[in-house]
Amino acid sequence: MEPYLLRYFLAVVETGSFTKAAAACLITQPSLSAGIKRLEEQLGVTLFERNNKRVFLTSAGARFLPRAKTILHECNLAMAEVAASAQARVLRLGVLQTLPSAWVSNLLKGFAATGADVRFDLFDGTEQELQNRFDERGIDYALSIRRVEDGASVPLYDEGYVLAVADTHPLAGKASVRGEYLADQPMIVRSRCEVLSETSRYFTDRNVRPPLAYRTANDERALSMVAAGIGATVMPESFAAQGVAKVGLEGFMHRRTIALFTPRYSLPGHLTEAGKAFEGYVKVPLPEGEGSA
Repeated sequence: MEPYLLRYFLAVVETGSFTKAAAACLITQPSLSAGIKRLEEQLGVTLFERNNKRVFLTSAGARFLPRAKTILHECNLAMAEVAASAQARVLRLGVLQTLPSAWVSNLLKGFAATGADVRFDLFDGTEQELQNRFDERGIDYALSIRRVEDGASVPLYDEGYVLAVADTHPLAGKASVRGEYLADQPMIVRSRCEVLSETSRYFTDRNVRPPLAYRTANDERALSMVAAGIGATVMPESFAAQGVAKVGLEGFMHRRTIALFTPRYSLPGHLTEAGKAFEGYVKVPLPEGEGSA
């Protein structure tokens, strides 16, 4: 059984879509479909049920899922041991897709300036995708959202969500706005937003259905379209861009805590010092404004 077939399988589970899984694996959809079919033939079972909108695990697929994670976990351990033998100072860092690029860039650039003898392999993903990589030991650290207080994560900053509008928009000078006033406001949907359902419910509860102007998984693209006057969007207040103003959204009280998630296992000896140095560095807040675009 080839490990890449297991990665295809887990990618479909993570994304719920053959198309999205193929994009995540950097292959074509026919190649991924052929790989899943080959895996099903090797196992002698059907792993997925498909409809027009989503893919679901069969009972056999659900039983196979923890085994697949375990197998890839062992593969990643083997590769880590090989890397350790070569004394490669590489920390694998998962980065939540909805974090501002400028903040992540400044964080890593600042750490590099300390002279630490380490490089990073970066992986973008949703909360669930980063969680799965941790389960498979595919990453050492992650910058993601802290849902519960525990010893496995270090809180870095807390923030709410705001309405982003063009700085030429009539609302740009206001401190806050009621959702009811946005009935005719074209909106841009950030499809990877962790509070997407809550945002939709916020408007639905107020009997407001703003027109959809654009939908994208790329937050920087969303901001550029806001600056161009295409529409407004709800996003974390740490995002900033030229030509974009931020307005409070009355009654939208959701917040998020961004944290560094630390290894759940002992790093190879040659990475222990580098890992401690990285953890120590990120616990120090960035200077005011360093997270802005």
